[in-house]
Amino acid sequence: MKVVFLSLLLVVCAAQEEEAQPSLSELSGQWRTAYLASSNLEKINPNGPFQAYLKKFLFDDEHGTADCYFYGRHMGKWEHKHVTAIKQDDGTYAADYEGKNVFEVAYASKNFLVIHNINVDEHGKKTVLTGLFGSPNIEEEGLQKFKELTEEKGIDEKNIVNFIESEKVTETRHVLVSMESRPTTRR
Repeated sequence: MKVVFLSLLLVVCAAQEEEAQPSLSELSGQWRTAYLASSNLEKINPNGPFQAYLKKFLFDDEHGTADCYFYGRHMGKWEHKHVTAIKQDDGTYAADYEGKNVFEVAYASKNFLVIHNINVDEHGKKTVLTGLFGSPNIEEEGLQKFKELTEEKGIDEKNIVNFIESEKVTETRHVLVSMESRPTTRR
């Protein structure tokens, strides 16, 4: 009888844990890059393809898509980018950007997202990445979840880039904000 009770208790606790994490569609909106980590530091260095400044994520649970809008570098210049990912049967998302990517939202709250991505570039090189997205005032819980996931995925702590405090990142963010505020001209 005790075994049945304990099993039931575990099921209830697990269900509550799942309920605590909101559906991804509810999390659609403005997000900012706070921290990135990579098994290959070149991918997130200043000219790396994954040193990306996230603007927003739009998750569509009904259609099984995730649209990501961000700034990334192309040939040394910042460009606005949009990538659509398709939800897979296992709950991960697949997208083409600098090769093939499979990512998942490992942890989520209304204030932060922790994401795990595996990139296989055009040369077949595999890179494991993790990211923490939110507001400049990242909650301690989000940072802790990000660090745990980064360690779990075997990424060295020295391969973490802090987008909140980095001078070059802050300088670049100001440039990107000014790009966003400029009126666009149509030709």
